[in-house]
Order: sequence, then structure tokens, then C-alpha cells
Amino acid sequence: MKIVLDSNVLLVAIGKKSKYRPIWDAFISGKYQLILSEDILHEYEEILLEHTNAYITALVLDIFLESPDVIFKRVYYNWNAISADVDDNKFFDLAVATTASYLVTNDSHFNEPKKLQFPIVNIISANDFLSVVSQL
Repeated sequence: MKIVLDSNVLLVAIGKKSKYRPIWDAFISGKYQLILSEDILHEYEEILLEHTNAYITALVLDIFLESPDVIFKRVYYNWNAISADVDDNKFFDLAVATTASYLVTNDSHFNEPKKLQFPIVNIISANDFLSVVSQL
């Protein structure tokens, strides 16, 4: 299973006491593959530095760079499916380019592309993805 994980979900999943921690633990255990682009990796770094510290940021980024369960992909086409926050398009575009199983986000801006008939991206919340990982 290939997943695109919005930065807002990554941020809440890495906390040891977070209810979303099973999302991170499932990744670490190799239960799904995480799809990343250079742009998304940079956003992860920015968000982690803003909300954690340099040590945790470096640790998480090193895990991504070394993990056999990370797929790095370059996006060549921009769908511009999200107008409310165009910066979110990088997650949608990556999910389309890689036929991701899920794009996991808690951001309401992703309700906009859910209405599209094409391309189809399975956009789910972190709570819904918790249900998925609990069955792995």
C-alpha cells in the first residue's frame, strides 16, 4: 500500500502520546510505503522545525532518507485541483502521479478535489487511516 501523508498528519503522528501514533508506528514497521517528493520533504522539514526541535526534525528526515519504505517521485504535471490553498496541490499531484492507495490529510482544503470525477484520488482523514492501519 502506497500513501501520501499530508504534513498535518505527519506532525500529529510522530508524538509518542498521540492517538495517531499508530500511523507512524505502521510506517516504521514497514506496513505501508510512504511516497515523497522533494517539495513535500522540504515542507515536512519546515513544519517539523516550526513545531518540534532540530534534533527531532533531523531524526525524522534521516528515517525518510534511509527507509526502504519511502518512494521518491518527481511530479511532472500539476492538476491545480485545490484553489483554496495552492500549496496543497503538491500532495494531490503526487498522489495522482503515483496512483497512491490513499492521500491522508485532516485539511479541509482537500474536500475540493474529492468532488472531481477525474483524476480519482482516495482522500481520507487521519482517523479513517487509523482504521486502515489497525487492520494491517
